[in-house]
Amino acid sequence: MDFKEEINRRRTFAIISHPDAGKTTLTEKLLLYGGAIQKAGSVKGKATARHAVSDWMDLEKQRGISITSSVLQFEYEGFCINILDTPGHQDFSEDTYRTLMAADSVVMVIDAAKGIEPQTRKLFKVTAMRHIPIFTFINKLDREARDSFELLDEIEKEFGIGTYPINWPIGCGVDFKGVFDRNTREILTFSDHHRGQDKLEAIKCDLGDTEKLDSLIGEYSRRDLVDQIELLDGASFDFDLEKVHRGELTPVFFGSALTNFGVEPFLENFIKMTTPPLVRKTKSGTIEPTSEHFSAFVFKIQANMNKAHRDRMTFMRICSGKFERDKEYYHIQSGKTLRLSQPQQLMADSRQIVDTAYAGDIIGVFDPGIFSIGDTVCEKKAQVEFEGIPTFAPEHFAIIEHTDSLKRKQFVKGVEQIAQEGAIQIFREPNSGMERVIVGVVGVLQFEVLEYRLKNEYNVTVIRRDLPYQFIRWIDSEDTDVKSLNLTSDTKWVEDFKGNNLLIFTSEWNINWALEKNEGLRLRDFSNN
Repeated sequence: MDFKEEINRRRTFAIISHPDAGKTTLTEKLLLYGGAIQKAGSVKGKATARHAVSDWMDLEKQRGISITSSVLQFEYEGFCINILDTPGHQDFSEDTYRTLMAADSVVMVIDAAKGIEPQTRKLFKVTAMRHIPIFTFINKLDREARDSFELLDEIEKEFGIGTYPINWPIGCGVDFKGVFDRNTREILTFSDHHRGQDKLEAIKCDLGDTEKLDSLIGEYSRRDLVDQIELLDGASFDFDLEKVHRGELTPVFFGSALTNFGVEPFLENFIKMTTPPLVRKTKSGTIEPTSEHFSAFVFKIQANMNKAHRDRMTFMRICSGKFERDKEYYHIQSGKTLRLSQPQQLMADSRQIVDTAYAGDIIGVFDPGIFSIGDTVCEKKAQVEFEGIPTFAPEHFAIIEHTDSLKRKQFVKGVEQIAQEGAIQIFREPNSGMERVIVGVVGVLQFEVLEYRLKNEYNVTVIRRDLPYQFIRWIDSEDTDVKSLNLTSDTKWVEDFKGNNLLIFTSEWNINWALEKNEGLRLRDFSNN
C-alpha cells in the first residue's frame, strides 16, 4: 500500500456526550466489533466487573466516570480507526476541548430519554467552531424514550444543523422492535438477548407488505412505522454528503450500545461517510495531510500512565506525512532536534512500539519534560508551526499545601507535572516559594483528582483551602506597576510560573473597579503563552 493510500484509510474521531449518555459503552462496543478487545467492559457495576478499556485511571474505575481522554486504535474492514474517548463530565471540559482539536470528525451520543443536555450543548459549540463532520448516535432505545421527531427537532433548533436519520426506531423500551434502514429499506429486529458480537441479519421488507410486517413487528408498530417513514421521506432534509463534511448536516443513528444493537450498522456507515485526515491550519497557511513532510502537534500530556516507571507520555496528532521511528525531528518551540526512538500506538494505557505512523494517527512518545500542550514537531527542512491550543480561564481556586516538609520535592514535582498536563493551572503569590501554591481549575472535581493523584502517584498528602475567587485576568500592560495598583480588598495579585502578572477577583464588579481606578490598565481573560 502506498503512502497516500495509507493516509486516506485513516479515520480519526472523538466521541462526546453528557455523562451517562452511553459514550464509553459505545466506545467499548466499537472496539468489540473491530476485534480490538474480546469482551466489552462496563463503566459502572460490581467491584468484580470488568472496567471499560478507555477508563484506565484507578479513580475512573472507582467513580464510574471518564476523567481523562484516552486514545484507542484498531483496524476494521481495511480502515485504520483512531478513537479519542473524552470525559463527559463538565469539570473536565478543557481536556475534551484539547482532544477535539486532534479529531477529524465527532460522534455525539445522546440519551434518547433525556435529549440534549448542558454538556452536549457546550461541546457541540466547540465542534461547530471548527466546522468538522458530526455524527449523532441516539442511544438507549431499549428503554423508554422521547418522541424521535422531538429529538431531531431539538438537535436542529439547538445547534442550527440539519438532521438526516439513516435508520428509524420502531418503538422504544419494552415495545422496542428494532430499526428500519431508510437506504436499504430493511428492518433490523431487536432482541434484548443480543449481547454478542455476531452480525444481525437484516430483513428486506417492503412497507406495503402488510402481512410480512405484521408478523415481524406487529400491526400496531407497523402502522406507526409506515406513517413515520412517509412523513420523514416527505419532509426531512435530503442527504448531502458535502454538507455532512462541512458540519452542516448530521447523519442520525438510533440504537442501544449496551445491548450492541445498531452499533455495527453505525460503524459501517460512519467509516464510509466520514472524511480521511483533514487539511490543518498553520501560522503561515495550511498543510495537506498527504504532504511528504512529517508534522504533528501535541494535544495531551499524561504523567504516570505506567506506575512501574513513573513516565510521562506526550500524545501527538500527526497532521502530515509519515512518521518513522529513530528519525530526527525538530521541536519548534525549543529549537532542538529530537530522536523519538520509542513511539507507541496506544490502546488506553496499553502500548505497542511502532516503526511508522501516518497523518491521522495518534502516537505517544516519552517526554523528558520539554513538551507543552500545542507544541509542534516536524521535519527541520520544512518547518511549520501549528496554531496554539487556547486554555480555559479557571473558575475555582484553592490554596494547596503539603503536610510533610520532607515531601517537598515530591509535592513540587507532582503539582508541576499535573499542571503541565493542562489538568490544573498553578499560581503563587509574589515573593513566595513552593511551600504552597494557588491552584485554578475549570471544575471543582479537578481538585479531587489532584489530591488523589498527589497521594497515589507522588505519595504526598495535601491540605486544601478553597478561595472565594471566580475570575482571573492577565495584566496586558507591560509598564504597569502592579504593587501600586488601586484594588479592592478581595482582589489578589498572583504570578504564573512563567512570571506573568495576574489578578484574581471575586466578582465582575471588582474587575470593573480595577479598570476604572487604574488608568492605562489593560486586562485579558486568556494567556498568550
